[in-house]
Amino acid sequence: MSDSTAQTTQAAEPTQSDMNEQQRAALARAIMNILDRWGLSAEEQVQLLNLPENTPSRMLRRFRDNTPFPDTREVNERLEHIIGIADALRTTYPHYPAMGLIWMKRKNKRFQRRAPIRVMVEDGLDGIIAVRSHLDCSFDWFNS
Repeated sequence: MSDSTAQTTQAAEPTQSDMNEQQRAALARAIMNILDRWGLSAEEQVQLLNLPENTPSRMLRRFRDNTPFPDTREVNERLEHIIGIADALRTTYPHYPAMGLIWMKRKNKRFQRRAPIRVMVEDGLDGIIAVRSHLDCSFDWFNS
């Protein structure tokens, strides 16, 4: 990918910095709903979002209410991928949304017999990208 293509792509993807406070809070609520549906514990949510290890569970409750996530490059990148994964699951299983949750929790040969949700939590950003690449062929093609 050329530098100009990377710059164009990067500019087209909004970050929390491009959003007002209300939009950032709505994004936090949506992400927390996704993580709750995936059945992640508070500790796993903190780990997946790359929040500080000592983030109290009351902070996670605030994200579910009206507190935006920290506006850092690391957190924003993970948010983008989590949304991409949720969208890919929705389009892969449009008539049976519960199948996406089943897929996230079922062991998969592609991930050395680990469930995709475990890959994401245990391998961090690399695992999140691996799961998104597996689900979203256009993301995988564009980034390879």
